[in-house]
Amino acid sequence: MRIWSIHPKYLDTKGIVALWRETLLAKNVLEGNTKGYKNHPQLIRFKATDNPVEAINQYLAEIWEEATRRGYNFDRNKIDFDFKKIKIEVTIGQMDYEFSHLLKKLELRDRARFDQYKNLNSVDSAEIFKEIEGEIEKWEIIS
Repeated sequence: MRIWSIHPKYLDTKGIVALWRETLLAKNVLEGNTKGYKNHPQLIRFKATDNPVEAINQYLAEIWEEATRRGYNFDRNKIDFDFKKIKIEVTIGQMDYEFSHLLKKLELRDRARFDQYKNLNSVDSAEIFKEIEGEIEKWEIIS
């Protein structure tokens, strides 16, 4: 499971579809509707909020908006849009790590997108996240 901190606009088609599926799985976990993935590290920051289900719905809404902008048909009914917007902190080190990780995937899967982004000096986070100074997050599993 990978719930990206970087904005979903950087993801290729395969990446945004996987993000949608994995975030829906995360929502099921946070709602208590599945036995697996309960302690997955990617969920730590959502679990740390006052309302993890609202937070994951906010994140899903952001993915849905990007998918809709691209002309994809993700099911809006999977999201409860009745959430209060929040910000979750993410370190700059985490953002850098994730973008580097994504570039490796794009180099293999979507060369045009890789070429478009390979020289970026900074990237936007997903809107739910607020960037702060710091190294890679402790919950990250470094491959």
